[in-house]
Amino acid sequence: MPEKAIISHRGEKYEIGRGKRFYGIWVVGAPYEAPVDRWPETRDGWEQAWTRFATVEVPGTIAPVRSQRAGLASMLKSGRTAADAANGAPANGAAPGAAAAGRRGGTALLVGEGLLVLGVVLGLAGLFPAYAGGQSLLSQGDQVVPHLCYVIGWAIAAGPIALSVSRPRAARLGALFALGLSAVTLGLFVSDVGEVVSGGASLGTGLVVSLLGWLACTAGAAIALLASCRDTEPASPGPLGSASAECGWPAKPSRSHLGPLALLVLAGIGTAAAFAPSWDSYTVAQASLGTVKTIQEGNAFSNPGLMIAGSVAVMVAIVVVAVLAALWRPARQGALLLAGAIIPLAAQAVSALIQVSQPAYGFFGLTQAQAAQDGVTISSGVTPIFWVYCVFVVSLLISCAWLLTAPGRPNVPVSPWGPSPLGDAGWAPAGPAAQTVGDTADTDQTDPEPVDAAPTDAESFATGPAGGPATPDV
Repeated sequence: MPEKAIISHRGEKYEIGRGKRFYGIWVVGAPYEAPVDRWPETRDGWEQAWTRFATVEVPGTIAPVRSQRAGLASMLKSGRTAADAANGAPANGAAPGAAAAGRRGGTALLVGEGLLVLGVVLGLAGLFPAYAGGQSLLSQGDQVVPHLCYVIGWAIAAGPIALSVSRPRAARLGALFALGLSAVTLGLFVSDVGEVVSGGASLGTGLVVSLLGWLACTAGAAIALLASCRDTEPASPGPLGSASAECGWPAKPSRSHLGPLALLVLAGIGTAAAFAPSWDSYTVAQASLGTVKTIQEGNAFSNPGLMIAGSVAVMVAIVVVAVLAALWRPARQGALLLAGAIIPLAAQAVSALIQVSQPAYGFFGLTQAQAAQDGVTISSGVTPIFWVYCVFVVSLLISCAWLLTAPGRPNVPVSPWGPSPLGDAGWAPAGPAAQTVGDTADTDQTDPEPVDAAPTDAESFATGPAGGPATPDV
């Protein structure tokens, strides 16, 4: 008799289903006769097959395969004609509403993309006018580098959102990256405003334009994130519900991941703690008096109130983003959120190194000629806590890479089997019918079925309890 495979779930590279007397995994598009691996048609065989499938498949790409042989009865029950099915119209008369929702989601994504692009343009424009103290960012090497990093980060985030027409999930990744960046830079901009206000100077045009750029980028990223969740088709039922499971949301991590995720949170706390102390160290030596004095500057809590508030906002944002990234599922979405936050943190370290590499005489109100006349030499460097901060930022970067590459934990219930249509005579995974591939001839009905084996009827194979084994917890 001709043979065929009944596919239950499909990912980016592989698909899982049932053959004749076995469960198997195939490369997508491969012939039925060439499964990657196979397992016996038993309860344990299904669990082993699913665990293997969830391990080798790309996390977040597994989705149930619906039967394309819906039949006239099911079409009439759902109010859907064969022409509607061929044209891809939604069931239950939902075509107008679904189409309208799709249009609204696409419009919102365009709005989010437009705001991000506007924010990037404003960020670049803010480099030229006076920012603070009558100086532009371009005239201050230690200041222009971090601001350029912010703008480049938002520009990178706009790229995946622009691709969302063909890949809706890409918008979510870009939006999370941009929001992580915005969360940390908010406190940095507040500190800049506090520095101007405490000095009695008016806000420079460059600072105002840069703040408007931050606001546009943040609003655009938030709109794109919400639109990407609304515009994506619901996933199979899961512990978070269809919408949240598909869009991504904090969830309880698996036990095997508790250790690395705890280190991620500790790295976030350490980064926040090392952000506040002094980073700059100046050594002043006066030859005529034979004195040497070391001065440390940059303590966040020795500044005026608004600057302190900005520094505290940065520290809180670091910890919150680290916790969200550790709990976010799928994990790679949490990694993008964390990656966005790492950009300004690394930029601050680069800015500090640029600052201490420049002559420090101006910091003390002296010119190099005046210092030489008075026999004063000033050398600058960084404090040990700065290097501790750098170590923690590198730890966050390593954790981000781990989140991007860590395999998901297969979330297979203890008993993913339900009674088959045969009653007590046999068992089969319960749920909607799966898609049949290969030869379309009827399955051989003359072969006897073992008592504990799944029936071979194509329509009895399904995706597990309540819609099948849940999508792997990544």
